[in-house]
Amino acid sequence: MASSPLQFSTPFRTLLLSSPSLRKSPHLPFHPSLFSLPLTQKTLTFSTGTRTVSGSGKFCWRAKASMAGTAMEKGKGKGKGKVEVFDSEENLSVSLAKYTADLAAKFSKEKGSFTVVLSGGSLIKSLRKLVEPSYVDAIDWSKWHVFWVDERVVPKDHDDSNYKLAFDGFLSKVPILPGNVYAINDALSAEGAADDYETCLKHLVKSNVLKVSTATGFPKFDLMLLGMGPDGHVASLFPGHPLVKENEKWVTFIKDSPKPPPERITFTFPVINSSAHIALVICGAGKAGPVHSALGNSQNSDPLPVQMVSPEGELVWFLDKDAASKL
Repeated sequence: MASSPLQFSTPFRTLLLSSPSLRKSPHLPFHPSLFSLPLTQKTLTFSTGTRTVSGSGKFCWRAKASMAGTAMEKGKGKGKGKVEVFDSEENLSVSLAKYTADLAAKFSKEKGSFTVVLSGGSLIKSLRKLVEPSYVDAIDWSKWHVFWVDERVVPKDHDDSNYKLAFDGFLSKVPILPGNVYAINDALSAEGAADDYETCLKHLVKSNVLKVSTATGFPKFDLMLLGMGPDGHVASLFPGHPLVKENEKWVTFIKDSPKPPPERITFTFPVINSSAHIALVICGAGKAGPVHSALGNSQNSDPLPVQMVSPEGELVWFLDKDAASKL
């Protein structure tokens, strides 16, 4: 496909997603600057609360703040959690699409924009219902502003890129405005890319695209869509790594990630936890251990990163039955 390189001024790193010709290609030219069993009505009792069947296909309970882990029990939790367990990932994806679309409509009406943060892994697959006609035609995509909670410092057409994953599976299929997609500058070092992304966020605060939490002074995103690794990491904040304790920077970098690739940028916990809404989307038996650590009766002296997710607003856990199998 013949085209000229796209050039953008610092600090913004956006892609032209609205062009039909570009949507057909997974590789864009980029300028260097830049959880089946039938359910019956029952109540399951836990030491931390109760949960009841809420409709066909899923378990649902509203959890006390303490249910989200040791960090909350220590008083860091500010809101209630809601845990939904689905009999299949398909049903989970249907519910996640409605949840996301409803929040998009709410914030677009209230403040004229919707700031949403994506992550990598299986999350993008679970957003697939949003690209179906019923949502594509109903959502006002012009109000969306899209960010990444973390990114690998690799070229945007690299298979490890969270941008590429999101573009191929979601962004190329919806008409979000090109200037409203904020990708990292992959031409910079990890440290430089983190600083550049934080500068971008601060500029968006000044231009009133992003709000700031009156409680913390950190940016307040409308919705953060987070996955979780089998080790309990979220974003690029890994168990036992010093970055989980970073409390000043908005965006930081890691050059020794225990999961490849080693160089990444990531939002810090103060930014993550300043969010109005967080959806933790977790599927698969391989992640049942950390889910149990966070929501079961496990008592860790050293909480996993997922246990440190404690937003100012609403926290909703979207789990398939496999991820919830140890609860």
